[in-house]
Amino acid sequence: MDFRAELLDQTRSFGELIASSDPETPVPTCPEWTLKQLFRHVGRGNRWAAQIISERRVSTLDPREVHEGKPPDDPDAAIEWLNAGAALVLKAVDQVGTDTRVWTFLGPKPGGWWIRRRVHEAAVHHADAALAVGTAFELPADLAADAVSEWLEISTGMANKRHAEPLALGSSIHLHATDDGLGPTGEWTVEHDEDGLGWSHSHGKGTVALRGPARDLLLAVTRRRSAAELGLEVFGDTTTWDAWLERTPF
Repeated sequence: MDFRAELLDQTRSFGELIASSDPETPVPTCPEWTLKQLFRHVGRGNRWAAQIISERRVSTLDPREVHEGKPPDDPDAAIEWLNAGAALVLKAVDQVGTDTRVWTFLGPKPGGWWIRRRVHEAAVHHADAALAVGTAFELPADLAADAVSEWLEISTGMANKRHAEPLALGSSIHLHATDDGLGPTGEWTVEHDEDGLGWSHSHGKGTVALRGPARDLLLAVTRRRSAAELGLEVFGDTTTWDAWLERTPF
């Protein structure tokens, strides 16, 4: 998958939806935010990541210190600002090298890690905007499936920083995408065993299992819509799924 192209495309489509909508529209999936604030969050987030990469930072960057972190008031200029921010991420990676390690919230990672992260950030917030204005949210199945994988990497990687385990010892969650052509990348198993919390693309029943399109699994796992609202098939212990969602906010 060409994450570089996807970053530009996902950022552009997100911006187009915001530009065609009332900026004061509330965003229910991001409580207390409006579309204007969501737009600024995504745009500044790309510039934040680009600055972390370009400065080869080994610690986080205060969002208030992001260069040109506020969009212009003019709507057309704001869209240019948004799209330029995505391009800055790619430029920063090219300047320092894909493999140069920099700060991330999961520990030091190659700078190129941020490209994929920002792709999925834009995609999920595009979903937020679409849900806010009542329009359809479409995402290619392979991109949605990769977003699920990336979200599980984040959720399991950050679990040690939380007070409550998101998954009880001995329990598991299985997700199964019904889209054609995904193969093993369309299945995920999250387990908590004696080695700790982890995930894989393995097939299994799970303490609880969810089945449906990859896009809908993404919306469910990121808590944008409930399994019931999405019409996902759910098998097994639903309390395990509910506990996972409650303990894996981001």
